[in-house]
Amino acid sequence: MFEVKFIRHGLAIAALTLAAGCAVATPASDMRKAVEFDDANTITKLLSRGVDPNLVDDRGNPMLVVALREKSKKAAAALIKAKNIDFDKTNPAGENALMMAALQGDLDSIKLMVDGQDAEINKKGWAPLHYAATTGQNEVVKYLVDHAAYIDAESPNGTTPLMMAARGGHIETVKLLLDEGADMRLKNQQGMNVIDFALLYNQKEIADGLRSRWVKLYSSEPPAPVKPAAPKQ
Repeated sequence: MFEVKFIRHGLAIAALTLAAGCAVATPASDMRKAVEFDDANTITKLLSRGVDPNLVDDRGNPMLVVALREKSKKAAAALIKAKNIDFDKTNPAGENALMMAALQGDLDSIKLMVDGQDAEINKKGWAPLHYAATTGQNEVVKYLVDHAAYIDAESPNGTTPLMMAARGGHIETVKLLLDEGADMRLKNQQGMNVIDFALLYNQKEIADGLRSRWVKLYSSEPPAPVKPAAPKQ
């Protein structure tokens, strides 16, 4: 009797385990696992069966954005080549595939999206160029600008790629953007220009260089520094 009960109990557990496994085996979970392990072959098979390349994970992140964030380059390449991939699809933070690739400095994937699939470089609000400038990805910055990225793109509060490069202390990126025509005179909604950003984030060398360049370009001294207003209590 004990053995019969034990066998029945074991079979019940096995059945529940199998059912649980079936419950979580969805196209999205299969795709997510393939992205995690950089398994391009599985992704290609899933796509050939009609699985949507624009699926999101349980946090709302498009699979391509996840692949680029996790540096699963083979998986990303397979998704980029999918016929109906949506490069404009964003995660909950508003980041699309090009933005994530720019942040990571993944020029190969960017070229696959832009040269191979005509992905749109410019984006209202935060744009790929902001993200490349934020982390000092000079090759990506140069590529984006050469492919008609708007050099003075403004975030929702008016912050430009030049301001983000100065904030991060990326002096070569600052020089590159200036050489490509970035406008130092622009201000964000707090009235801050790029020199103010450099000063706020203790980038003295960059601030000094920007002042010198300002005088040469505009034949005048830059405005007095602006500090952002303290948040209201």
